[in-house]
Parts: sequence; structure tokens; C-alpha cells
Amino acid sequence: MSNIFDIFKSIENEKNKVPLGAPEMIVVFLGNPGSEYARNRHNAGFMLSEYIAEKDNVRIDRLRFKALTGETVIGGKKVLMLKPQTYMNHSGEAVREALDFYKLKAETDMIVVYDDMSFECGKLRIREKGSAGGHKGIKSIIYHTGTDVFKRIKIGVGIPPKGAVITDWVLGNIPEKDREPFFDSLKRAAEALEMMVSGKMNDAMNKYNR
Repeated sequence: MSNIFDIFKSIENEKNKVPLGAPEMIVVFLGNPGSEYARNRHNAGFMLSEYIAEKDNVRIDRLRFKALTGETVIGGKKVLMLKPQTYMNHSGEAVREALDFYKLKAETDMIVVYDDMSFECGKLRIREKGSAGGHKGIKSIIYHTGTDVFKRIKIGVGIPPKGAVITDWVLGNIPEKDREPFFDSLKRAAEALEMMVSGKMNDAMNKYNR
């Protein structure tokens, strides 16, 4: 006879079980591979993937499409979580391969999560489309998909001071004074992502674009 701990474990395993079949959506988390970049501002996307993986007991460790991947259920849909391993400037290569393999469309079936240095740590911006805005990862995705119409979550990493070297800024770590609002924004970004995947795009924008 099963004890209470076995019953709870069974319930948890069933909750985290990923259904068979192809993913209905791809969520792309942008960053640079390697421990030296792990806590850089530019790795905000990767850090959100780590937060979700820990929270939902998901493994993002299968190497496919020039990326580390994992499958989970978000907002009632089967989702492929994708962390390109091409370095930021070539992120679009991994995205294009994954979209082609599953016959998905960037405009309707993809969400991209990345850092944004145009606003402070702790702020989010949810968008349905837009230019790269100087972000090399987004520029690569637009180039390889042929469109700038795709959903995105932009995570604020702080505005660089006047005269700062932009490369040094984005490859710098989140400073201690900004860590609390930054990590709080990851929690809210995960909530926004669930709403977006489940089709509540307008609700997500109204709630988090403050």
C-alpha cells in the first residue's frame, strides 16, 4: 500500500508530465553560453529560463537546433523552451531551425525573451512586434525569420550612464543594488509568459507594461 509521500510524489509527477506530440509554441530565451556570461545583463533571457526550470522542475539540457532545449506545459500548451548556444549575435540560426522543424510560424507561434537597456531593472515591456532596437540577438532573429512580427518580453537591465561603452555595459553583471528588483522582474516575466502562451496577450500588456 502506498504511503502519503508516494501519493504526493505521484501527483507531482503527473502534474509535470509533458504530453506527447509536437510543441505548439516555441519560447526563445536569449543569452550567451558559458559560465563567464551567466549573470551578465545580456543574459536576462537565460536567467528567466533558469527561474522557470527551477520553479516548474523542467530540464533544458537537450542539444538540438544549435540550442539547449526542453519541453514543458505553459498556459495549457506544450512549449519548446529554447536557449540558443550560438552566442547572441547568431541567435536567429537556432530559431530558424526549430521553427522549420516543427513547421511553426514566428508571427503566431513564438515568444522571445531578452534584455533591454532602455529602462531600469525591475521593469518589463510586453510587445507583439517591433524593430531590433540595436539588440544583436533580435536583429539576427529578424534576419533569419524574415519578420519583426513576433511576441516578446523585454526585461529591463538598467540604463547605461552617459559615455558608457555599450558592449561593456551589457556584458557586465547585474550589480548588487539592482538584484532585488531584477529578480522580482523574472517572477513577473514568468507570469506574463504564461498569460501570453495561453492567448491573453492584451491582458499581459495591460498588467505588466506599467
